[in-house]
Amino acid sequence: MGTYNQTWVSEFILLGLSSDWDTQVSLFVLFLVMYLVTVLGNVLIVLLIRLDGRLHTPMYFFLTNLSIVDVSYATSIVPQLLVHFLSEHKAIPYLSCAAQLFFSLGLGGIEFLLLAAMAYDRYVAVCDPLRYSAIMHGGLCTGLAVSCWISGSINSLVHTSITFQLPTCTNNIIDHISCETLAIVRLACVDTSSNEVAIMVSSIVLLMTPFLLVLLSYVRIISTILKIQSTEGRKKAFHTCASHLTVVVLCYGMTIFTYIRPGSSPSVLQEKLISVFYAVLTPMLNPMIYSLRNKEVKGAWQKLSGKFSGLRSKLAT
Repeated sequence: MGTYNQTWVSEFILLGLSSDWDTQVSLFVLFLVMYLVTVLGNVLIVLLIRLDGRLHTPMYFFLTNLSIVDVSYATSIVPQLLVHFLSEHKAIPYLSCAAQLFFSLGLGGIEFLLLAAMAYDRYVAVCDPLRYSAIMHGGLCTGLAVSCWISGSINSLVHTSITFQLPTCTNNIIDHISCETLAIVRLACVDTSSNEVAIMVSSIVLLMTPFLLVLLSYVRIISTILKIQSTEGRKKAFHTCASHLTVVVLCYGMTIFTYIRPGSSPSVLQEKLISVFYAVLTPMLNPMIYSLRNKEVKGAWQKLSGKFSGLRSKLAT
């Protein structure tokens, strides 16, 4: 690889979503609003869980981690995207591009693993409720969360290293909204079959394996729910999983479609739209899903709102 040292570039040009100025301004306003909603929603979820003792449970411990991942993932991509909407020269330095790939890829992997850990939590809650507290103790929850963060980070470090070892032979134009693995691999002027194999292996380990664990958990959960005699009991059991199941469908769906077969991946436009979906839409929707479909969270919001209302009344008097 040393013979290609002179062909490495100092910066990359991101083509983004559009070259039309009016369209870029409109997208800037739209994405800025969505990013602010994302940050506000996820930060409020974390604070709410922290402040309300009733939410100090394994489910909300994992939700705190998920919210931190979501806001971090959005922050790794959206601010740079917003700057480029208003810039004529849409450049990103070589090291910044590598850092963006590392954080976005790592946080994405961490999210998939966290969803698998949350699925296990829901499985124990529905299928073995009498032993739930004994099984989902603090040590296990912390261990699962730490494992998710470490595994995702190591995977990202490996992929970032092997991706940025590829020489591009002065080709520095990335037809994407961010420094994304497949988009950078396409710039290489050498054989990239080993990188595609690495992407496939990573997809199996950090995407398909957690997805299969989630699928297995929900097969057992649904089987258990169907055995419950009362309609009210079935509704209550399903309600405990509804929010998580909705997020699972959102997060796993298009990523499997994009990465499981790198050699026959979708069009560049589809890749861009999928990246926008995960960087902007999903992090914004996740706190809304858990807030709107969860009685405990809504109750905590009402309690916190009541405290603020009481505080305002005291200050007014």
